[in-house]
Amino acid sequence: MKADKQAVSLLLRTARGQIEAALKMIEEDRYCVEISNQLLATEALIRKANMDVLSAHMKSCVKNAATEEEKDQKIEEMVQVLTRLAR
Repeated sequence: MKADKQAVSLLLRTARGQIEAALKMIEEDRYCVEISNQLLATEALIRKANMDVLSAHMKSCVKNAATEEEKDQKIEEMVQVLTRLAR
């Protein structure tokens, strides 16, 4: 992986903490909107981590593919990922 491992790990650890907080909020029967806000914040962190990974992939793996065939393959992989992100 070419992304900043520390930065991505920190984002994901923070997201994990937010998930744990959301679970605790559910156990405590907290207000639904508060729980939803916690979940939205978690989603945002996961999206940010994913974008960091994908950005690094495009800047390294796709850019540095040796042959045109490899470049085409890497681009097709990115198209598939972006299609899934758009859903």
